[in-house]
Amino acid sequence: MEENASENKGEIINNMNKNSSQKQIAGAIVIAGIIIAGAILLKGNNTSAPVDNIVPVTFLAPIGKSDVTLGNEKAKVALVLYEDFQCPFCAAISGLAPDTDAVKYLKQIDPNWIPFMTGINEYVKNGDVLFAYRDWAFLGPESVKSAEAARCAGDQGKFWEYHDYLYTHQNGENKGGFSDSNLKSFAKGLELNTSTFDQCLDSGKYTQAVADSKTQGTEAGVTGTPKGFILKNGKIVSTIDGAESWTTVKTKIDNALK
Repeated sequence: MEENASENKGEIINNMNKNSSQKQIAGAIVIAGIIIAGAILLKGNNTSAPVDNIVPVTFLAPIGKSDVTLGNEKAKVALVLYEDFQCPFCAAISGLAPDTDAVKYLKQIDPNWIPFMTGINEYVKNGDVLFAYRDWAFLGPESVKSAEAARCAGDQGKFWEYHDYLYTHQNGENKGGFSDSNLKSFAKGLELNTSTFDQCLDSGKYTQAVADSKTQGTEAGVTGTPKGFILKNGKIVSTIDGAESWTTVKTKIDNALK
């Protein structure tokens, strides 16, 4: 997905939520299919690059202290995933929002489609895979602010709780769903210290960090979200390009673990 194509894709998903005519909906589905056709792995195509072949990228920043990670830091296989909290397909692959238009569309493409993060989480829990989340906030100002807010929640040890809350409360792109006031309300609902959180968000403490993450992702060849890089012993051996099904991603992870 190219950046501008993903922006259009998000608008299509929003349009599909409205009570438009069947003709409008059908047209939106056709356009959406064109836009993301190259971004998801269709049913039956479950091949992956051999682990001996290094996937060429301009530069992928190594996993470090600035990353938010889950799992065994010494795992020989790692997944670096670039996401945008407003991206409906990022919410879809998280497995946290099972009944969205994005999920329905993916299941139209492949009735056996499964969100891949549900499977990745099992590999993370058993120590085989290290997962690193990275921001690639490109869909607008609320993408940037929500990314900053999640980092502010991370200061209080609740990045993942806030991360999950954002994906289950998407409400269109830049429509006010992730306004500053709502982001602060989310923090209150998660029982964060609201004074500390509000100060962090208002100060722009993580504005540069979010921007730097997007720059690094662009240098690695990211053009849309979700975009993943599977590493074995620090070297890229495969990629995840869009909202691929777990059946496809599992093959790539298993190949890397060999």
